[in-house]
Amino acid sequence: MGPLPITEPVLLILLSLAQQPRHGYAILQDTKEMSGGRVRLSTGTLYGALGRLLEGRWIERFKEEDSPRGRQAYRLTSLGRRILQMEVSRMKELTRVAGLRVVRKEI
Repeated sequence: MGPLPITEPVLLILLSLAQQPRHGYAILQDTKEMSGGRVRLSTGTLYGALGRLLEGRWIERFKEEDSPRGRQAYRLTSLGRRILQMEVSRMKELTRVAGLRVVRKEI
């Protein structure tokens, strides 16, 4: 994965995994919920992003203990958590600057 900023779908995937480890379907559901239904990832998009996140060591794969089929789940690595925190800080600063620059005119 490249440097910041990251795309909205990747941000939502990281935010989903920041809360708790999840398997693919749960990530799809959570990202849809977080975006109010606006972002609906296809399975191809999700697994492509997960592959890049795994490659960059932002997330890791593990077998769920209580899963009957040993289903694969994903969780943030410490690197992934640091990158997510940096991105959230970057977005907060942009929002602060935008709030100072945008002038609302009363009619």
